[in-house]
Amino acid sequence: MINVIGLGYIGLPTALMFAKSGVEVIGTDISKTLVDSLSQGKLSFEEKGLEELFKKALSNGIKFTTEYQKTDTYIIAVPTPYLNSSKKLDPKYVISAVNTVLDVCDKGAIIIIESTISPGSIDRYVRPEIKKRGFVIGEDVHLVHAPERIIPGNMIYELEHNSRTVGADDSRIGEKVKELYSSFCKAEIVVTDIRSAEMSKVVENTYRDVNIAFANELAKICRADNMDVYEIIRIANKHPRVNILQPGPGVGGHCISVDPWFLVGDYPDLTNLILTARKTNDSMPTHVLGRIRDIMREHNITDISKIGLYGLAYKENVDDTRESPTLQLLERMDEHLAFGVKVYDPFVKTRIVDHQFMNFEDFLNEIEILVIMVGHDHIKNNMELIRDKHVLDTKNVCTFDEAYKL
Repeated sequence: MINVIGLGYIGLPTALMFAKSGVEVIGTDISKTLVDSLSQGKLSFEEKGLEELFKKALSNGIKFTTEYQKTDTYIIAVPTPYLNSSKKLDPKYVISAVNTVLDVCDKGAIIIIESTISPGSIDRYVRPEIKKRGFVIGEDVHLVHAPERIIPGNMIYELEHNSRTVGADDSRIGEKVKELYSSFCKAEIVVTDIRSAEMSKVVENTYRDVNIAFANELAKICRADNMDVYEIIRIANKHPRVNILQPGPGVGGHCISVDPWFLVGDYPDLTNLILTARKTNDSMPTHVLGRIRDIMREHNITDISKIGLYGLAYKENVDDTRESPTLQLLERMDEHLAFGVKVYDPFVKTRIVDHQFMNFEDFLNEIEILVIMVGHDHIKNNMELIRDKHVLDTKNVCTFDEAYKL
């Protein structure tokens, strides 16, 4: 039996995949509301294919509880934020989960940490906790780091088809965990040491962050000299060894916008490029704010409440708002006493900000400037409804030439 700890965007799909594959699973979360909802057959978020997977897992006997279970394998998938002051990992949730596992686990249990952590975190935070409790690592418990590698909007497919990394002290334990994940993962599973597993996951997201920052800096350069950044990137990418990503209003989610900070926090003297990339991407909501100001001046619009932000999620066609560029932009506006901006997102069904609309047409009726912050399929399919607005398209999805760009 596996006890999956933390039933959020990573833990829940992982637990369901194991259950679908015939593994006995109990999912645990500190939220009684969430556990009760899942036990009643109600999902906590929307995701393509998740409903079908949930039904299959339920039919295979998956259970949900707020209590940690006595078993031989634990998968910890709790949040791993960073400290704003130092940019270092805040390990409190991982430490709490590990300690609670130690309260109930059998001798020889395997503790698998799926949460993304900074390189060396298991050495710095987890091993000392285990030793402090009097457990012998490698005998009483075994440590493994198997970082998740999936993205909201395509989780189910990526759980099955993305390669994985298993970091372990003991290669025999690593192979045992590899066999466990092979119950649903069809791609290559690499077994390595724990620190290499920690570093590789952070490096993957840092690479993407740096590439996005390059695109965003190009967008600023092109804006300063009236050039089309999208046309330039399109042509440059025809070179066989060039693959520039697309610029955007910022970087969100709990991976690309967070993981690079772990490296900056731990290696402040060695991360000049990474720090600059982070600052560049974090500056994009302010760049968008400047573009809004330009459009307001051009059309003599002085009422801030005539601005509408389309999209609260951090990426297309999901309801995940973690580290959302739109939320970052609203913070910048709040700092400048710019209140009353309207907001709409077809995927975010609960009100999380002021002046958030639940109906698209009502939203459009209240605004003159529409800022596309997320390129949901919904907006792509409703271009005719926004033609009479002054549109700032930060995602390059508009099909008409009149739209303003980054």
